[in-house]
Amino acid sequence: MTKKLALSAAIVSAMAAFAPAQADEGQWQPHQLPQLRAELKRIGITIPAERLADLSKHPMSAMVSLDGCSASFVSPEGLVVTNHHCAYGAIQRNSTADKNYIANGFLAKTRAEELAGGPTTRVYVTDKVDNVTERVNGGLDKLAGKDRHAEVKKRIKALIADCESDKNYRCSVPAFHRGAEYYRIRQMMIKDVRLVYAPPESIGNYGGDIDNYEWPRHTGDYSFLRAYVGKDGKPADPSPDNVPYKSKDFLVVSAEGLKNGDPILLAGYPGRTSRYKLPVEIRYARDLSYPLMVADYQADLDAIAAATKGKDNDVVRYASVVKSINNRMKKTQGLLDGFARKDLAAIKDKQDAEFRSWYGKQPKSSPAMLAELDAAIAADMDLGDDEFAYGVATYSDLLKSARTLYRLALEKQKADADREPGFQERDLANIKARLSRLEQSLVPSVDQARYVAGLQRYVKLPTKAHPQWLDNLTPALADVPGMYQKTGLADTATRLAWMDKAPADFERSTDPFIKLAVRMHGVAMTLEESRKEVDGNLEKIIPQYMGAVIAWKKSQGKPVYPDANSTLRVTYGTVSAYPGRDGITKGPFTTVEGILEKHTGKEPFDAPKALIDAVKAKRYGQFKDPVLGTVPVDFLSSADTTGGNSGSAVVNKRGELVGLNFDSTYESITKDWYFDRDITRAIHLDVRYMLWVMKEVDHADNLLKEMTIKYPQK
Repeated sequence: MTKKLALSAAIVSAMAAFAPAQADEGQWQPHQLPQLRAELKRIGITIPAERLADLSKHPMSAMVSLDGCSASFVSPEGLVVTNHHCAYGAIQRNSTADKNYIANGFLAKTRAEELAGGPTTRVYVTDKVDNVTERVNGGLDKLAGKDRHAEVKKRIKALIADCESDKNYRCSVPAFHRGAEYYRIRQMMIKDVRLVYAPPESIGNYGGDIDNYEWPRHTGDYSFLRAYVGKDGKPADPSPDNVPYKSKDFLVVSAEGLKNGDPILLAGYPGRTSRYKLPVEIRYARDLSYPLMVADYQADLDAIAAATKGKDNDVVRYASVVKSINNRMKKTQGLLDGFARKDLAAIKDKQDAEFRSWYGKQPKSSPAMLAELDAAIAADMDLGDDEFAYGVATYSDLLKSARTLYRLALEKQKADADREPGFQERDLANIKARLSRLEQSLVPSVDQARYVAGLQRYVKLPTKAHPQWLDNLTPALADVPGMYQKTGLADTATRLAWMDKAPADFERSTDPFIKLAVRMHGVAMTLEESRKEVDGNLEKIIPQYMGAVIAWKKSQGKPVYPDANSTLRVTYGTVSAYPGRDGITKGPFTTVEGILEKHTGKEPFDAPKALIDAVKAKRYGQFKDPVLGTVPVDFLSSADTTGGNSGSAVVNKRGELVGLNFDSTYESITKDWYFDRDITRAIHLDVRYMLWVMKEVDHADNLLKEMTIKYPQK
């Protein structure tokens, strides 16, 4: 048995032996769930674990990805429910100052009224997962650095090409356990996605950035999309001739509700966690990387605010960008605050010391492995400084477009199999979609302001972090306005036309952004080659380290699950209160009365009059909770979530939809690095509030009729 196959066996064995005390921790791959059978049964889940592991069966077959968020089918007609903030881009792209769906909401009463979600809005349905670890890692023991990285990428591209023989599918081969395992994932990609319904921002984002990551919350963070396909039932480019996708499965929506202590399951596509990183990596994030990121986010927000002030249409165009930056900034600041409250580096120091002591006593331990590990991680962090500085110095959507187009022209000179990932034939549609998206989200004067501010920040970064030669290539601040006056890239048709140009066309172009992209290409390639060298060394040493960590955890009876990596995962827990940082234990439910308590009539606490009237009249109907005596809005659970889980379906013990995940408490943000089960809580929308708003406030009767809703027995 090879080392790689032995590692997989170690993971399985460790799974079987984990300690029940860790019940709520873990973002589990579906195929691992049968080994959690006893735990699922213990907390009260009645769905057979074997069924949860089967992507072709309910409820997993109803779970989908939105490429950065999660969602689920809730009707046989391709109706998808997700968070309001996950559909925010589609809402923004269809909005203007005069027709502002962000502020006023949107409801299509008929299929014909549904709006295009935009060129980058996709629905991905995962239908197949294969372990391809040996096909990626096998026989590479003697390779390191760029050579190893190149061979790994070559094998991954071949696996993807074989998987995508059917062009209706999109395949990927992400790493698990930091490269110790690889799985090939096949997803049906639906490209025609339309906006069906979104409440106004005063419901969908009630509390705004003030309440973001806070509890109690009173946010109706939901929206509906619909997936469309060709008349043959297969994915097709957007067309008025397309028909709703006949989803083979969908979730029943339960208005029966939950109570404190009830079990829940949550399925979605969590983005990134870092629970297996070393203490030195925590300190790098805490002391260097994250503070720089927070300052950079704030500076960019300031530049956008100044450039859009008093310009309503520009504010609408950048609403989605601003919302995204604000969310990332608050999360990063939350991580810093969490590191300050609890010394996670010290906790990791202790764990690392225990591991190294244990490892040194193993008969086949390698002292060289730990030294190589430390060196590879140090190189990774050093390169990260240069990459951050390069990003700050190229803070322009037009420059980013020019760089992408020139790189595409160069890559198209190669055979498709030899191109860099992201520039193969399979990627052309996505490149075109990104370039087209700027039609609704770019204002040249705002982009100019962001670029100037970025260049000013770059100059202030430590000189040692400046990539070699870049200082001589960045434009003088006085020259930037002229670049925006002379470029043609602000025009969508012009941008798209460059996709068919040859490298020589770029090299003789007089467009200032094209010229700059050509000049900067050498620096970009130097950074990229350095990254390949660093990643190749990490890809060699990290799997050895993770194999040892997994064996160590197995010896302690602790759970072994991979870090999140945007692939389908399942987590579970119970509806739970938690001790807040103010010393007050906070209950797991909020109610509509809390909306009135927070209401000021001004953003972000400006609830619609129709909602206020319905609460005051106590028109609760079938959505009244028998214990609370009113309509619940949001609730807490102990489920293990992170970014990317936004929109994830929260289901009850029978697999019926009872909530949508959308956030975490502020104290929980550090769970990306360390899971503290006593204080970690996820925040979910209670579907009873969603259904109540749909009925009493927005009168979305057509959608209520389309869904299968299970009401409480009278």
